[in-house]
Amino acid sequence: METSEEQSPVRVQIKPLRGVELATEIAGGIGRALGLTLLWGLEIVRDKFFRMLDRLNVRPHRKRASAFPPGRPRKHTPA
Repeated sequence: METSEEQSPVRVQIKPLRGVELATEIAGGIGRALGLTLLWGLEIVRDKFFRMLDRLNVRPHRKRASAFPPGRPRKHTPA
């Protein structure tokens, strides 16, 4: 369904960055790059760790885990 309204063209103005704005953008880009590098490094370490576990034939535990601790539950007194 077409509308009969035409949108007026939007004028885009590009202003060059100077001084503090330029430094902020550069620092933000460097920070993002370092963060992604850190995540990539951690991913490499994780992959190597799990490959080592596979090589050593370490398997996960077969015992089912419980959300409740062992023993008798404590009695709660009403306040």
